[in-house]
Amino acid sequence: MEAHSQLAIDTSSGSTVVLGSRRAVSPDPRAHAEQLGVLLAEVLEGAPVPEAVVVGTGPAPFTGLRAGIVTASAFAFARGLPLHGVPSLDAIARAVLDDDAAGTVTVVTDARRREVYAASYRANGADDVVRLGEFYVGPPSGLEVPEGAVLAGPGTQLYPEELSGTNAAVDPGVLARIACARAAAGIAQPATPLYLRRPDAKVPAGRARVTTPAPGSVERRGTRHGTSA
Repeated sequence: MEAHSQLAIDTSSGSTVVLGSRRAVSPDPRAHAEQLGVLLAEVLEGAPVPEAVVVGTGPAPFTGLRAGIVTASAFAFARGLPLHGVPSLDAIARAVLDDDAAGTVTVVTDARRREVYAASYRANGADDVVRLGEFYVGPPSGLEVPEGAVLAGPGTQLYPEELSGTNAAVDPGVLARIACARAAAGIAQPATPLYLRRPDAKVPAGRARVTTPAPGSVERRGTRHGTSA
C-alpha cells in the first residue's frame, strides 16, 4: 500500500479530500456535510480506484469530525476498501518534523470556547510520529509545552501571546503517509473519533406534561486524555 493510492479525508477544521496529486478543499469550518460530496466528486472524477481510505480522527469539534468519519466509513464500506483512522494532530506534527527530524513539536489547534486541543510529538522514522503523553483540551494558559519544543498549528495564531508559533494545517496526504507506515508496522488504526469532550450542540429537553391528578392520587477545565494514537 502506498500513500498516493489512498483516498484521504480530514474535517478537523475545514474539509479536505486528497487522492495522490488530486486535492479539493473547502475552508468553511461549519459546512462539512454540504461540501464533502462535492469535494469527493471533484477528486474522484477520472481517477484510479483508491486502495484504501484514510480519515483524520481529530481531536476536533463534534459535528465536523463526525461528518468526515461517517463519509469515509460509508465510502470504504460501499467499495469494500480498508479504512484507517489517524489523529489529525499527528499529520501536522509529521509535516513540521519533516524539516526537523530531531526536534520536538507541540501541535495546537482550535477547540472553540477559548480553548485548544494539543499534543507533543517526536519523529518515528521518516513517515510516522510518536506522541509524548496525552492529548490536551483546555485553556491555552494551562498547556504544558516540553522544553525546546516548537509550537505549530492554528492555535498559535489564535493565542499568539500565550502560544507563539507557526501556523500549519492538516494535510490529508500526510495522514496517508502515516497510515502506510503504521499499516506496514502492523499497528491497528481504528477510525474512532477523538471528541475529548461533549459536543457544543445539545438536544433541548422536552417540555414536561401537565396533567390533572385523579381524585385521591398523590402527586476542570484543562483536561488530558490518554486516548491512543
